Parts: sequence; structure tokens; C-alpha cells
Amino acid sequence: MQPVSPAYLQALTTSHSITVTVSAHRGATTTVTDLPITDGSVTVDRGSRIRRTLSLTVSDPKFLPWAELDPLAVYGQRLVVSRGIRFAGGQVESVPLGTFRINEPSGDTLYGPVTLTGHSSECHIIDDKFLVPTSTRGYTTCVTAMEYLIRQTLPDAVIVNATAGSRNPSCAIATWNTGADRWDAVQQIALAMQAEIYVDALDRFVIADIPDPVTAPIVWDIAEGEGGTLMSASRSMSRTAVYNAVVASGENTASGSAPVSAVVYDTNPLSPTRWGGPFGRVPKYISSALWTTVGACQAAATYALAEATARNVQLSISAIPNAALEAGDCVRVSHTGHKEKAIVQSLTVPLTAEGSSSLTLRGGKEEAA
Repeated sequence: MQPVSPAYLQALTTSHSITVTVSAHRGATTTVTDLPITDGSVTVDRGSRIRRTLSLTVSDPKFLPWAELDPLAVYGQRLVVSRGIRFAGGQVESVPLGTFRINEPSGDTLYGPVTLTGHSSECHIIDDKFLVPTSTRGYTTCVTAMEYLIRQTLPDAVIVNATAGSRNPSCAIATWNTGADRWDAVQQIALAMQAEIYVDALDRFVIADIPDPVTAPIVWDIAEGEGGTLMSASRSMSRTAVYNAVVASGENTASGSAPVSAVVYDTNPLSPTRWGGPFGRVPKYISSALWTTVGACQAAATYALAEATARNVQLSISAIPNAALEAGDCVRVSHTGHKEKAIVQSLTVPLTAEGSSSLTLRGGKEEAA
């Protein structure tokens, strides 16, 4: 979760006023400081290649773009979005929600409104397919290899290694062909170091550990009743995407190494998904050209098994919007006599005072009520 004051979190549990600011930018120039919006939302989704997306409605038809340099045109123009709380004394505490490249503005030329969508900066890397065969050769660690691939597209990109201990393991030599997906290559390298990479609300490329609801610290309590922020909740359980063994394999023609593999099983006798138990035998297969030793495959399979055996419990809730939340945060939900830790898989934050925030939570672990 983004850093906010205790007063900010306390205000969410009571009646409060919000502020929303959407500014338009082209290069280093701010072209509009505060767009007159009537509706909109920001969605943050761990399951999407582009983590942050914007949907926006601007009331004034004068903002409908006609020329390439207009503030809401699609030639590199960006929108910076924030949502905050105005306290009783008039002070405002704002939280950034993201920087978005503008896509598809449209509207009635006479009466408006103007509607548009926007994507966070992963979109630039996705668009920039490799023009020539590209390799990690010469970039000996995972972080430096990712920096190299990202900064070929965005030379000024801010890249943050937020993994535990800022770990930066060695990177095997891998090659991608002309036309291959650059962002997919970056994500492959992140996976090779058992991490994920995404663009955050400050427009930074963040390399982070994959969250675990068992060990992750709770950043926010969402409770029903007076003084709580929970409005509604629904729950489902599925065995889809639950596995009790992981087979990791690597074959790297660029390095000339022989194919390697390793298998890791859920052997915990107390686990409901233990291999050979009532759950059955359900292996998951993963592969990467960046795993060139049996040890690397073993480490990848072991790391993947924790998520593979996690309960596929999905909790969909509606809550008072907390703009400081990030997908991947661990929250505690208290409802119907139960307390449950879960990871935020996705959330939508409205850009108006009306409406609630929709959150999808995964991998819940129940705590003592």
C-alpha cells in the first residue's frame, strides 16, 4: 500500500470529502492542470499484462482532440490521476493512481462528453517488439537484463528492485527473435528470479516478490458494521488452478546447455492437496529458457508450488474506496463472524464521490475470529 497518514485511513471509516485531479501532459509540458471530469475509474489488476487502466469521461466537448498536439490526442499524450481526502480544516492528502497513455478519445463534437481510456507504461514496452534478434548476453544479472530491455524503449524509466534483500541473481543467456514481445521477455526474466514486475502508481517499473497471504503483512482491515469499510461480499471456492506438483523444465539453445528439469511435490501429510491424497494427482508444468541447471529448475518449482497449492478461494467485495491500495497487498476482511487474510488480485477505484470500490481477493487464509 502507498504510504498515507493514519488520519487518511481513519477518514475512510467516516463520512468524508474527496478530491480528484486529472492533469494532461505532453512530454515535459503540462497542458491541462485539472480536467473537468464527470465520471471515471482506475482499475489495478495483477492478472493483466498492463496492470493499471483508466476509463474517463470529460464533460466539455472542447477537449475532443482535432489536431495531433491537442491535450487529449493519442500521440504520446499522458494523463496523471490522483484521488485524495479533504479534511475538516481544508487540508488535502492526495494519493497517485497512475500515469496513463491516452487511447481512443471520442465524443459528440457539439455537446460532448469526451470519453477515453488509458494504459500504464507497460503498454510502451508491449508495443516495442524486437526489431532484431535480442539477447541477454553481456547482462549478467536479472535486474540489469530487465533494465537493458526496458530502457531500450524508455531510456528514462525508473526501475525499482523491491524484492527482499534487493536480490539480483545471475541471468542465463537467452535470445528472442525479431518480432518477439519485449514485455514478455522482461516478465520471463522476472519469473526466473521468482518475482513479478509491474508499473506502479508513480509510473515506476517495480520488481517485487510474489505475495503470499500466509507471510505477507496486513496493510488494511476491511470490516463490516459501524466504523467499518465493507459494503458487501460474495465468496466462491474452486479446484481450478490448484496443483499439488510442479514440473519445471529449461531448454536453452543460446547457451548450448542440455535440457534440464525438476519436479517438486506437495508431500505435507497435513495438506489437503498432498500428492496421492484425496485431492488426486494434479501436476503443473512451467518452463523457461532462463533455467539452465537442475538447481534453477528445482528452485523455480519449489517457489511455484506455494502458489500452486494455495486455496482457490475468491472473495469479491465492495468497500469504501482506498486509493492507496495496490494489487498484491494483503488485507484482512472481517465479516459474518470470520476473519480472513487475502491478497488483492484486482481493484477498481472510482473517480467520483459516488460509488464504491470493487475488489477481488485471492488465496484467503482464515484467522481466528
